[in-house]
Parts: sequence; structure tokens; C-alpha cells
Amino acid sequence: MSLDFESEWAPAGVDVTAPSVARVHDALLGGTGNFAVDRSVARRLKEAVPEVVDLVWCNRAFIGRVVDFFVREAGIRQIVDLGAGLPTVENSHEVAQFADPSVRVVYVDLDPMVEPQARAILGGNPNAVAITEDARDVDAVLDNLELTRLIDLRRPVALMAIGLLHLLPDSDDPHGLVRSYMDALPPGSYLAASNMLVSVNPKAQALEAMLQATMGASHFRSREAIARYFDGLVMVEPGLVHFPEWRPDDRLPGPLATWEELLLGGVARKP
Repeated sequence: MSLDFESEWAPAGVDVTAPSVARVHDALLGGTGNFAVDRSVARRLKEAVPEVVDLVWCNRAFIGRVVDFFVREAGIRQIVDLGAGLPTVENSHEVAQFADPSVRVVYVDLDPMVEPQARAILGGNPNAVAITEDARDVDAVLDNLELTRLIDLRRPVALMAIGLLHLLPDSDDPHGLVRSYMDALPPGSYLAASNMLVSVNPKAQALEAMLQATMGASHFRSREAIARYFDGLVMVEPGLVHFPEWRPDDRLPGPLATWEELLLGGVARKP
């Protein structure tokens, strides 16, 4: 596909010559909302760490189980998905609304590709919308008219920051960002958060190095640093664990694979 052709169909504001985290993720999942530059990065990632595709699908499965918990067990009917990326299979709104069609979901992403693609997939769904905002700007996100149209911030909200925080350097203060969001939400709200886990494993280090080289965004953190996202909140069992260990649909078949040990996350409630 030529660069000229890609430029013609790309939404306004999209630079088809620079890779995007959301579009690379889409390419790894086999989606179509990506460009040659994104597919090139995806190929390089797969060559360096072939398990990266399994990793992104593991992330998707974790999101599905978390959303199902929010709706079926926690009684949450409002979800804000930060850094949601491009819509793929088993989107948050699909999982949530399968359990209860009245659940309202707002996707938030900085990539200008996300909103138009989500609009096409949502197909006029009255209880789900995507907005183009920088998740680091808490006021801009929570004051967005499309968000406030669907989300009543006086009532409990489930905030999802899965696959986002490891993209933020310490200079962006991701812990302070999470606190700002949770401070703005009422008691009874939930946080689902994750971060890539720092490791001495050579494959983990190869993935981190490749992400830094290709995307300039990969900040693996210690277990202690990841746990700090949940300060002041009440952890939901089983606590802060590797993704496959969080309420698995089936019993774990055995020891975790190396790449599964890179994903650490959890869910907590604001008392």
C-alpha cells in the first residue's frame, strides 16, 4: 500500500509516516486500522520477541475478565477506558453490554484514528462512545461533553488504565495521574490498572529495548511501583497478580510462560 494512498484515507491529524502505539497494537492483533509504518514495527517486535502476539492477546483476555467482573459482580454500570487503543474483538463495551445492555462505556485515546474507527464499529450504540483526548489531561477527559453525556460522575465509575501506564515515563508522574482520576470519582468506584513488570529475564529485556527503540515508550516497573497505583484503595482478590492469575476462566494449566510474567495488574475499589 502506497504512502499516498494511506494519506488519502487516513483521518485528519494522523501522521502515516510515524508509528502509533494504538495502531501497532492493532497490527499485532491482526486488525486493519494500521499503516505500513505500524506493520513494520509489529514485524520487528515479532522478530525480536515472537511471544509478543501472545502477550497482547493475554492483555485482551484480562480486560474481558475485568469488565465482566465490574458488571456482573461489582454492579458497575459506567466504565471509562483510558488509552483504549483501536477497537478490536471483544471490546469493553461488548463484554459489558452482553451482561447488561444499559452499561455505559467511554473509550479514551490520543490517537485520532481511534474515534472514527470506534464510531464505525459502535454503529450508533447509544451507550458507548470514543473520545479523542490525552489521558494525561484529567480535566480535559472528565469535562469532555461526550463523556459527561454518558457518565454521571456522581455515581460509581470503573476506571480502566490497562496497557497505558507503562507508556508513561516517570516524568509524567503516572502514580499522580491515577490518584487525580480516583480523587475525582466517588466512593464505590473501581480502578483496574496494569504495568509491564521489570525483569532480569533476557526476553523481557529484549522486548523493553525493542519497544523503546521503535516506539520510544516502554517503562517497565517494579512490583512495588505498580502496587503504588492502588494506594488508598481496597484490592479485589486475588490482588496484584500476573494477568493469567487474575480470576482465570479455567484452572491454570501449570507454571506461567516467560512472557506471561511480564504482565502485572489488579483491580481495587475506592472506599
